[in-house]
Amino acid sequence: MAEAIAKHVAADVIEPSSAGLVAFGEIPNSTIAVLRECGFSAEGQHSKSLRSEDLSVADLVVNMTGRVGSEIFTGPAPPLEDWDVGDPYGFNLAVYRDIRDKIEAHVEDLARRLREQAESAGTP
Repeated sequence: MAEAIAKHVAADVIEPSSAGLVAFGEIPNSTIAVLRECGFSAEGQHSKSLRSEDLSVADLVVNMTGRVGSEIFTGPAPPLEDWDVGDPYGFNLAVYRDIRDKIEAHVEDLARRLREQAESAGTP
């Protein structure tokens, strides 16, 4: 969800790529449905596992596992943010919607901070 939302609302400051500690191999239909409700598309995305080379090229890692990121990423890693949004898998659409909305709020906040940083640095 975060990748699809970031591509829609923050493409000017975020180049998102999502991966999980345990990938399912597909995006659940419930995820696709609640994204569509808000005009977000997951087209071209797929479920994939996080690889060490992904970490080496990232400027920021957003951890949404529900665990403290510093306990998961013990080696060298880029800056890390923990977003406690929950995991909707296996729940009803109301839970998916709630988590979608939480993720959207976090993405919008991150985008705002990045835009402010760019503005202070004089970067368009």
